[in-house]
Formats: sequence, structure tokens, C-alpha cells
Amino acid sequence: MVGKKSKVKSQKSEARSTKIIELPLTKKDVVSLSVGDRVLLRGQLITGRDKVHKFLFHERPEFKDIPFSLKGTILYHCGPIIKKTEDGFNLISGGPTTSIRVEMYEHRIISDYGIRGVMGKGGMGRKTLQALRDNGCVYLHTISGAAAYLADRVKRVVGVWKLEDFGMAEAMWIFDVEDFPAIVTMDAYGRSLHEEIEKKSFKELHRLIGFPEF
Repeated sequence: MVGKKSKVKSQKSEARSTKIIELPLTKKDVVSLSVGDRVLLRGQLITGRDKVHKFLFHERPEFKDIPFSLKGTILYHCGPIIKKTEDGFNLISGGPTTSIRVEMYEHRIISDYGIRGVMGKGGMGRKTLQALRDNGCVYLHTISGAAAYLADRVKRVVGVWKLEDFGMAEAMWIFDVEDFPAIVTMDAYGRSLHEEIEKKSFKELHRLIGFPEF
């Protein structure tokens, strides 16, 4: 990846700069991102909830056994609602699910499969944060409560894996997205906005109720 041009571009807006991310990501792309960066995703990403994470963690399928590449992609914690059509599949709803529910699996999946981004809501824990640092990966928080809006950012449902085994919400889907919005809340440098907010909130709570600081 040395000498490879970064695919992360900045786009000016009235509020602040938004970075355009072309998928798949390289490590160079990832290290150009920091906590607080607003991003728009373009390209193909994959979904995965509890059953996919558990399967990848325990069964550890080889790359050749997975019908699409995971290297450099973003793993989106999402249980979509999808309608089967004559032409394939149509995404109806595609909002994020709570990420911490797969905390026990994520670190190995990042390491084993070359994932460069994880996306969901609510952030993740220390094991995942360490894996982000060790492997060059970021966590992205996307909009909760806007599942239909986010579905509109998906241009096409490209394919699916484990649909019969896991069902619609738990299968691994691959989406082709355009200007899919998110914010970097955990980066490859060891920062977690979720952890920082939690510490600041506890400190303020102690001040308000008169507890001594620790």
C-alpha cells in the first residue's frame, strides 16, 4: 500500500468538511481518518449481525468459501428489511443495529478478514478498539432512526450469503452505496468518542450530585 493514492477526498460544506470515502479502503485511507470526521461512503459494503459474527468467529471460513471479498470493506451492523423482486432484491429499510452486542467477536473478524471499517450505532468496547489500532481500521457511527433514509442511499443490493441458513435480517448482504452518511467515532489511533463522552458525563454527574472526583 506504500505509494498508493488515498481514496479519501474532502468536500466542503457550510458546517464543516465532509470526507468522501471510496470503497474498498486501504490502510492509508484509514489512517487519514480521525474521531469526529464526517464521511460519505461510496462503493460496496457488507452487512452482518449476530449470526454472521458468531459464524465467522467460530467456524472461521476461508476467503474462498465466502462469495465476495471482505478485504478493505466496511462491515455494517444492520438487519435489513428486503423485498424479493423479479429482478433480484429491493432494500426497504436499512438502519444500524447496536454494535456492542457483537463486541466479543469483532476483534478476531477484523484481524482475520481484513475489514477496514465497522459501522453501526453506539460504539464498541476495548477489545475492538485495540483491534482497530492493531489492524488499521475505524468504527463509524451512522444515523439511528432513519432506516428508510439510509435505504435510499443504497443504489443496489448486489448479493447475499447465508440467506437460507440465517434468514433475511441475519444474512450477510452486500450493498452498493452512494453518499451513505456516517461519522468516525473510534479511530486507528486508539481514540473512542463514546468512551470520552462517558467519562465526561460521569465527571459532570459527580459534580452535580456532590461526589468527589476519582
